[in-house]
This record gives sequence, structure tokens and C-alpha cells, in this order.
Amino acid sequence: MMQSSNKKQIKINLPGGVVAAGDLYEILVLAQNANATHIRFGNRQQLYFEIDGYELEALDTELLNAGVDYEANAAEYPNIVSSYIADGIFNQENWLKEGVYKDIFDLFDYKPLLKINIVDGSQTFAPFFTGNLNFIASSVSNYWYLQIRYPKTNIVYSWPSLIYSEDIPAVAKAIEELIFANKQLFYDQQEINSLLLHQMVTADRDFVIQQIDQPLKLPDFQLPYYEGFNKQGNKYWLGIYRRDELFAIELLKEICNLCMQTRIGQLYISPWKSLLIKNIEPADRPLWGNILNKYRVNIRHASNELNWQVEDLCSQCLQLKQQLVREFEEADLRTYRLSFVIKRSPKSGLYGSIIIRVRGTDLYEISHTQDFNPNTKEVIVYRQGVPANELSIHLMALCSEFYARQSTELKQVATITDDAPEAKGITVHQCDDCLTIYDEAYGDEHNGILPGVSFAGLADYECPVCGSAKDAFKPVLIEGNKFAYTASL
Repeated sequence: MMQSSNKKQIKINLPGGVVAAGDLYEILVLAQNANATHIRFGNRQQLYFEIDGYELEALDTELLNAGVDYEANAAEYPNIVSSYIADGIFNQENWLKEGVYKDIFDLFDYKPLLKINIVDGSQTFAPFFTGNLNFIASSVSNYWYLQIRYPKTNIVYSWPSLIYSEDIPAVAKAIEELIFANKQLFYDQQEINSLLLHQMVTADRDFVIQQIDQPLKLPDFQLPYYEGFNKQGNKYWLGIYRRDELFAIELLKEICNLCMQTRIGQLYISPWKSLLIKNIEPADRPLWGNILNKYRVNIRHASNELNWQVEDLCSQCLQLKQQLVREFEEADLRTYRLSFVIKRSPKSGLYGSIIIRVRGTDLYEISHTQDFNPNTKEVIVYRQGVPANELSIHLMALCSEFYARQSTELKQVATITDDAPEAKGITVHQCDDCLTIYDEAYGDEHNGILPGVSFAGLADYECPVCGSAKDAFKPVLIEGNKFAYTASL
């Protein structure tokens, strides 16, 4: 009987984006035994590789024997994201050190179904708010802010007290259990009683808390250059980025072997789909250079290629990124302090200063976050209905606008008076659930609606992105080509 050769995408979570060199080597060997040749890393610091379907049964046995959890063609369990990778190289000195992260990870006695982020509040390398439960280190030693983004909503709740480090897993588990046991209250709802959730979580549990003395303050965004050899005190760290997101298994095996030979205990996966190795001794640097030479690894990419987020396993997004990067290079475009994201799914959880959303066949929407800080939640639409071949033109103009703002010391403040003239513009309709726009000037190609059809004239209309009914759309006034809304990133 011929076995199926359908492809299986294997996902392995690496909690916090950190993995022991020996453990990663074992995973690589098992992947290679299943005839995989390359590894990919994901936005949530996970690991992917592809195999033929008939290899899955043998791989399952091997991974089970190695104690490695995995998912095949599924993503039910999102990885725990952390800024552990930034410790000592991309953050400011504070109480949050390697041991604190490890202690927290070790206390998780379950596999989270909700997205959890555990990040240092002083860095901007790992995202703050792309999780459902976002724990952000405060200035008080071993205490964390908690920002909850309820599943399948844009509703964010700030927990009213700081949470102790060792309570993070228990608090996360209690919140998750209550949300999934009470979906009618806390899951995919237009309105949520956050006070009720807080009361239910704390009713019969004794967590260590600290009062919030000062509100959470986000640092100004600046993506560090995370590639190549760099000084780390009296040692070095090495960052490796791959333009096609593919890391050859043989390359990674040699990296793991050299780590073990030179007593480097662990490796780090970044949310930018790159690999970092810390604590390289100066005497060992030539050994690392030999590996890079052997596998022809380039570590001198332009920074405007490194500051992109694209959806995992999305070849279309990656191709679009590569096209735009080439056009940016040709224009010698400055993108310092900016980051870009390409989104197809409204719930992808990606973040960036400038967001490019797929809005139909060969049509895109360009927006940017308030003050161009990707960790904020205010999003301003800049252009709609942009064809792919015009994207770079509008993106370059938006970058120019950003630097014009940066170079202007005095900011104009708009005032509203009772006798202000009525705003001129056009009205579009926006989905409350995923923020998709229906503009009658463009129609909706996905639903077979031609340009010029009014929203009022639509019968039984559904959102082309999330499937919400027509009554989920609300009218929004656009002045010129811009309007603002609050959205979850």
C-alpha cells in the first residue's frame, strides 16, 4: 500500500525563545532523520520544519521518547514569548536577569492556550502587547504589570495591581481557565466586565501583589541591529538572519556542536526570526567565522531589511517584503526607528510602526501606530486601496512624513471650538471585529461586489476577512485619506 506524501508542518515551542544547545541538537537530528533539510523560526520564537506525511508516525515516536511536544499542521498552543534574548545586550540594567526568567518558565505546569508575553519594560526588541496575557516588568524588583487582551477582541484590561514573579504561571492559568470556562463572558465578546474577571480570579486564591505606584510607561521604540558579531562586555554575541527565513539543519547542528565545545549553554530565538548566540569568548571568534564561511552566511544585511515582521509560513508576505526591501534599497531610503509589518490575517498578532494589510486581490491598506511606536495600540489609517506596484511610493512618503515630524521641535496642537467648520470627507463602513473597511468606491471583490455599490444597498453582507454580519459595520468619517481608530496589534 502506497503511503501518503502530503506535507506536514511540524511546530515545536521553545518557551521564552531560549533552548539548550544539546536539546536543539537532538531536535535537529530527529528532524533530519525525518528527511527535513531546513528549519524556520516564528514570530513567537517557535521552531518549524516540514516533512512528508508518511514520516510523521516515526517522528512522533522519536519526539515522544525525547520528551518533545509538537503540533503537526496546527497551532493550538501558542508559544510563551519573552525578552530573555535581550538580557545583557539590548536592555538597560535592572533586576530582571536570566535566573528570574528561568524560574518563571519552570513554574508553568500546563501548556497555555492563550498567548503569553513576559517582557522587560526597558527594551524594545521583544513585543509588549502581542499576547493575550502580557506581563511587563515594573521598576519594583520581581513585580510585573499585567495587560490582558481578551481573545478575539480589541478589548484591553489593565490589571489593577502588580503581580509577583513566581505567581505569573498561576495567575495566567487561573485567568485562562476562567476565560475558557466562561466564553459567553470573556471570549469573543463585544463588551466584557473586567471587574468580574478580577473578582473571580482573586476570590479563592492568595496571590502576592503590590500596589501600582506609577502607570506603565512605554520606552521610545528603537530596534537594535541584531545581526553579526557585536561586543558583549569582554565577550561577543553573534546574530544570524536569513533572508529566506530558512536555516539549513547542517548549519544549525554545527552551531550547536560549537556551543557545546566552547561551553555556551543555550541559544536564543528572536521574535524577528533570527538566531542569537551570546557569551562568545574572543579566542573562539575565529571558530564562529569558520562556520559562517563554510555555509556562506552573510551577516551584513542593511538595517531596513531587518526591521520587518511577516506572518509565519506565508510565502506571499515574504515575497512582498523582499520586493519592498529591494525598492527601498534602490531609493536609499532611511528607515531608522521604524519597523514594518505585513498582515493577511486580522488576528495575526504582529506589530510594527507601519502596517501593510492585505485588503483584496492586489490591494492593500497602509496604516501606522500613534507616534510610530509599534508597542502602542492607536492605529491611524494612511492610505487605502493601494495596488502592490504603488506600495513603495506611499510607504516612502510615509517614512518622509515620520522624519519631518521628528525634525520639528514644536508640535501643533489642534483645538476644537463650537464654531469650527464641519469636517469634509467621505463615509465608509468599518467592521467592529477586525477593522476591515467597506468603501463603496472600491466595492468588495472577495464577495463579488463591484465598485459603486452603496453599503445601504447590500443584502446579507458578510465581512470578507472575519465573516462578521453586516450589522457589525459602523460608519466612519474619513477626512482626506486619513482617519483614526483603536485596534489591537
